Amino acid sequence: MKETCIAQVNNLLYSCYQQTTRGYEQFTPEHTLGYFISGETHVYSNGDTVIVKAPMVGLVRRHTLLKTVKVPPPGGEFRSVNIFFDQAFLRRYSVENKIGPVERYTGEPMRELPFDPFLKGYFDSLLPDFNFPAPLSDTMSDIKTREALELLLRHDPTLKDFFFDFSEPYKIDLEAFMNQNYMYNIPSAQFARLTGRSLAGFKRDFQKLFGQPPTQWLLKKRLTEAYYQIREKGQKPVDVYLNVGFENLSHFSYSFKKEFGVAPSML
Repeated sequence: MKETCIAQVNNLLYSCYQQTTRGYEQFTPEHTLGYFISGETHVYSNGDTVIVKAPMVGLVRRHTLLKTVKVPPPGGEFRSVNIFFDQAFLRRYSVENKIGPVERYTGEPMRELPFDPFLKGYFDSLLPDFNFPAPLSDTMSDIKTREALELLLRHDPTLKDFFFDFSEPYKIDLEAFMNQNYMYNIPSAQFARLTGRSLAGFKRDFQKLFGQPPTQWLLKKRLTEAYYQIREKGQKPVDVYLNVGFENLSHFSYSFKKEFGVAPSML
């Protein structure tokens, strides 16, 4: 059996892992419905770590920053299904179903849902589609996505605000946001969007506030945090570099030595 299996049909994704695996997506561009079939997911967001144990169904709102670690059960594999609700689909659905303006969503960005018989039946019917040789057509993917959305809205009508609030993030305190979220490895354009700014406005405000460009500040901030975790907390470089926002160990080690004059493994 393969250690990893990924099957994606349009906006429907099936994943399985036999080894503990870090998730690479740190920014959810679209609302996501997740069905965790087996294993655990360790979710890091806003300074907190939540352990999600299967079986469980949850929602993650678009524009949420998070890090995940997928942990298989002893002798088994981690398995999950994700359904992504993009804005074009939701806008089309709202027009077709005459859904008027909704309140701005102010609830939690991640929500656990009771696993009722209707949702179970839905996911049971969806799983065989990932093993069928011929992929689902666009029409069938759309039907499956609509079915999921209607089941969720019937289960909890208050989710209307969650799905149909199409407003973009408003301009927020840049300093507080960056100091809280600098360890997420996402492009400046996404930081700009999350703080309610254009990319040009983000760079201008950032330079004025911090006295240096975002890339330079982020590198320094991440290296300083890495130094603290290794020197003061006794962490190993291999356990630190991803946590502070680097993509690979070699780049981290090179940048660390350039900044502090010593390799991280020598502290």
